[in-house]
Amino acid sequence: MEIDRTGLAEFLRHRRESLQPEDVGLPRGQRRRTSGLRREEVAALSHMSTDYYSRLERERGPQPSEQMIASIAQGLHLSLDERDHLFRLAGHTPPGRGSSGEYIGPGMLRIFDRLQDTPAEIVTELGESLRQTPLAVALTGDLTAYRGPARSIGYRWFTDPATRALYAPEDHAFLSRLWASGLRQVATLRGADSRAAHLAEQLLAQSEEFREVWGLHEVGIRPRDVKHFVHPELGVLELACQTLLDPAQSHSLLVYTAIPGSETAEKLQLLSVIGSQTLR
Repeated sequence: MEIDRTGLAEFLRHRRESLQPEDVGLPRGQRRRTSGLRREEVAALSHMSTDYYSRLERERGPQPSEQMIASIAQGLHLSLDERDHLFRLAGHTPPGRGSSGEYIGPGMLRIFDRLQDTPAEIVTELGESLRQTPLAVALTGDLTAYRGPARSIGYRWFTDPATRALYAPEDHAFLSRLWASGLRQVATLRGADSRAAHLAEQLLAQSEEFREVWGLHEVGIRPRDVKHFVHPELGVLELACQTLLDPAQSHSLLVYTAIPGSETAEKLQLLSVIGSQTLR
């Protein structure tokens, strides 16, 4: 496939000009005169330089890579159909759709963008964090930085003691059963060649505890309404977890809230001040 530079440039300009700052979680500001988003705003949302993005809108520069196009599609909050169209304009075959996709739907992104004052994250069906709000990063660290099988919280739970340190010890036994149960369900649903099945194989070879809970053949275990996180400086935080599911992508938006006036609510306010910095 060959790149359609004119079509690509026109499509990018149209999508950029049709978006408002609040559509992508940006402040409008008092002196805005631009109709839609600015080029530098789209570039920042897409994790690239303004010069690189601007050249695409001006029908210049080298053919963008698939990774670049995927970043632009996510930054512009495109639907899956729009994303696929963008890939074809850039001369690439669109990625496959389905449960293993990491492309976040625009509707879920719009909700996520409005949750910057509370811990929230978007995760895949394997517990891989795709996006975190700043307060979620302050609570658990940057979970999007993991690579390979360690991206899955279920894998980290049985292989990385630091992951367990984020949760109250009295919940550890239940969480082991929860992660094993969830992985078994996904592996059965997706098949023997799925990423879930491969994760199970790796854990069976690496973790005696996983072998024990996997041998129970439990399915259908549901997360508890309240999770007990352990922050290194603030101690235990009791947070309720609300879940919004995007069935088209098998992504979940997890939102953590505290009872107003509670000790945990006060700790969340302090956490919003200190961020991911360590208190001295």
